[in-house]
Amino acid sequence: MTLSKLPYKGTRDLFPSEKRVQNFLFEKMNITAQLFGYEPYDGPLLEEVDLYRAKSGEELVNEQIYRFMDRGEREVAIRPEMTPTLARMVAQIHREAPRPIRWYAIPNLMRYERPQKGRLREHWQFNVDIFGGKENLAEFEIFNLAITLLQSFGANATHFEILVNHRKLVDYLFKDKMKLSSEVALKLYKLLDRFKKLPEAVFLEQLETFQLSKDHHTLFLEYLRLSSFEDLEKFLTTHHIDSAVWNFGTFFQLTKEFQLTSYLRYDPTIVRGLDYYTGIVFEIFDKHPDNRRALCGGGAYDRLLEIFGEKPLPGVGFGLGDVTLKDFLQSHGLLPDLSKPKNDVLLTFQIDGGMVPVMRLAQSLRAQGVRVITALETLKLNKIFPLAEKRGAKCVSILDDQELISNQVALKNLITGKQITFALNDLSAIIKFIMD
Repeated sequence: MTLSKLPYKGTRDLFPSEKRVQNFLFEKMNITAQLFGYEPYDGPLLEEVDLYRAKSGEELVNEQIYRFMDRGEREVAIRPEMTPTLARMVAQIHREAPRPIRWYAIPNLMRYERPQKGRLREHWQFNVDIFGGKENLAEFEIFNLAITLLQSFGANATHFEILVNHRKLVDYLFKDKMKLSSEVALKLYKLLDRFKKLPEAVFLEQLETFQLSKDHHTLFLEYLRLSSFEDLEKFLTTHHIDSAVWNFGTFFQLTKEFQLTSYLRYDPTIVRGLDYYTGIVFEIFDKHPDNRRALCGGGAYDRLLEIFGEKPLPGVGFGLGDVTLKDFLQSHGLLPDLSKPKNDVLLTFQIDGGMVPVMRLAQSLRAQGVRVITALETLKLNKIFPLAEKRGAKCVSILDDQELISNQVALKNLITGKQITFALNDLSAIIKFIMD
């Protein structure tokens, strides 16, 4: 039987050119998180399935996870998301840890889904969470961090927006204003979550099945038409919804004072499907017409640790996948050309006796942090420069018989065209030429 050379459906082979792109994304993620004082963490690739049953629900467990029985007859799964692992870990240390707890990770995740644009079965996800932060300040910091990350790639408010809502506001409308039972409210939540995916006529037809009173129907449609923070402010005032539901004034003033409002837009349909969200919820959307989709989502929660018998601890976080981020950057022309590797110098020799001095020079340069590629055989002049181009080398060395006799090496900068011959032992001058 001949085996297929292709990877498992919905996964990727990350050849060096693709891995360079991923490393570029990861580097920006690491730098941004650490700028805000977030610490990296990680957890096991396998977790017990009960962890996902308790936190994520039966839909994920029954339809989306890769699960199996291990040799100890334990039902385990390849992690489909990081939040349950995060909650399990925070539950162990939150009493002793200084607050707020700021953690981030870039885990490898697997879900059994239908592969499509922006969504694969395997991906890496930038997860950022803060526990025990003051309400509104913690949310503001998470928004600021997400915006700073995208700005680090050159993106601005013309490229993306953050659509914001609050679960307590929706809960208050459904249960206090419209007097819906928890069961009916949950169904209306699910319909609201599908609003943008359904034709308007289909949405309204499904809304009719709830048999809302005329006043409640009118209130819901009024809420659904809100499209800005100004609209929301008027709505809250008109319907006497106070800060106990959402301290909107403080939140809006913070974002305004730090000039983040150009990135934020109120959207009443953002509710997020996961039941554990209890506060602000949001999705970052790409504005490009060819890639109009959510890049990531997140929100505030306070009951995440309850499944471990712990008291509520407020938290806010988001997850951003590497696939959707790459698509976003490509759509806007913000992804640099990483098709070639980057190296400082290619050291070559044209005679057999040149191998030892070249290897010695390479070892000395690497000890000083210079990225060096060495030729492992003699190379003719017409092969040196094409090889340097393919390997992304800024400089090349050419060691021939005359230079070997005089204990020298010629270096050429391929960007400037400048070429100088150095004594092989003049390491500082060689490094200065290469790194300038």
